[in-house]
Amino acid sequence: MADLDLRLVRYFTVVAEHQHFGRAAEALLTTQPSLSRQIRRLEQQLGARLLDRTPQGSRLTAAGEVFLPRAKALLKSAAQTAAQVRAAAEPGRCTVGFITGIIVTPAVQELRRRHPDTEVQAVHLSWDEPRAALLDHRVDAVVARLPFPTGELDVSVLYDEPRLLLVPLGHRLVGRESVTVDDIADEPLPRMAGDDSAAWDAFWRLDPRPDGRRAPDGPVIAAIEDKLELVADGRSLAISAGGLRAHSLRPDITAIPLEGVEPSHVVLATRADDKSRLVADFRKIARARLTGPGE
Repeated sequence: MADLDLRLVRYFTVVAEHQHFGRAAEALLTTQPSLSRQIRRLEQQLGARLLDRTPQGSRLTAAGEVFLPRAKALLKSAAQTAAQVRAAAEPGRCTVGFITGIIVTPAVQELRRRHPDTEVQAVHLSWDEPRAALLDHRVDAVVARLPFPTGELDVSVLYDEPRLLLVPLGHRLVGRESVTVDDIADEPLPRMAGDDSAAWDAFWRLDPRPDGRRAPDGPVIAAIEDKLELVADGRSLAISAGGLRAHSLRPDITAIPLEGVEPSHVVLATRADDKSRLVADFRKIARARLTGPGE
């Protein structure tokens, strides 16, 4: 069996990503000759050439193409194993992730009260981080809005929020008690950048619409917070959730209830195989204490 050095495996994945030894060496804070020697050591361990140099940089050999996805899986598995071991060695820690607009304070405080010797903290996550943060053991529980990938997770709905339409002051819909999808049929809505954006776009852009038409394309954004500026600037409308109070902090935007659409589901997610007593207690606390927006 090959006695693989994980450090060398990581070096290989960085060279494969940059397709250039010089740029990879800069990213790894090492020198190009040293990096070349490390890659040769890995190739010797595997008994196969992984990379060919070209005038433009480097490219994967046939063996390198086979090894790359396995190398990434190996590094991910090693990181998860290390995190699991640390978690087992430090059972008195629990980290709760949450996304923008979600309040987890009552549940976090209750868990801390019940376990005074436990280090309990809450950390903010981006819209596309819940699953990765859980599987990488950066957090032990997440409270977030669907949709997001839920494979390998235990997910339960805590409460529903009606969806709202965000419009700038002076818009033709300001003053309406509620609106429907027909009222915004031709209005552009922001699109989210990222690999997991398809499900987000389908839900938060109502794309496709109930009649099968595609939603008009709006600006591409990288973060949820960017849409507020787009709305205030009059470049787009946006669909959100969280209750009318949550959108009263910005005076140049108003929120209108959006009728006739599925509500937003706020969920608690944990790792499906997590048997931690602290996580089990947090599940119970969250279901009892997090029952609505701002509660």
